[in-house]
Amino acid sequence: MPQIQLTPAERREHRADAHHLDPVVLIGGDGLTPAVQKEVDAALNAHGLIKVRVFSDDRAAREQMYQQLTDALNAAPIQHIGKLLVLWRPIPAKEKAIDEDRMPGPRDVKVLKFSKRGGQRPEVKQLRVLGNQRLTAGGQIKRAKPKMTSVKKRQSD
Repeated sequence: MPQIQLTPAERREHRADAHHLDPVVLIGGDGLTPAVQKEVDAALNAHGLIKVRVFSDDRAAREQMYQQLTDALNAAPIQHIGKLLVLWRPIPAKEKAIDEDRMPGPRDVKVLKFSKRGGQRPEVKQLRVLGNQRLTAGGQIKRAKPKMTSVKKRQSD
């Protein structure tokens, strides 16, 4: 896999975005194990832009880990400052599973009940409307009406 090439402006923008991030993966004394590499890959898939902290005093070893991560995971190197490595990879598009026979789920709705007297605040009620229910104009929850069938179809059954 070819490594992602970024322009200096793109790299500077990602560096600015990464400034407030905390390290999501920590590399300990065992170094860059396959488990750590898998964890970095999962973090890149989830977040796109991540920080990795390396608990090693050897700068050359950190530099080698940084290069190894970028090559193996097809990630762009953003910054290596001290014991922090910043990596970026575009987040892959998630495929939505289409479930045809799925019914609508519950949804939370805020209902305002206005006072009969004008000067008071309206009362805010949080209601959960289930898939087989509907909300009336008055703010009440009613069961959804069953689908009507014609008289002729009922007779033939």
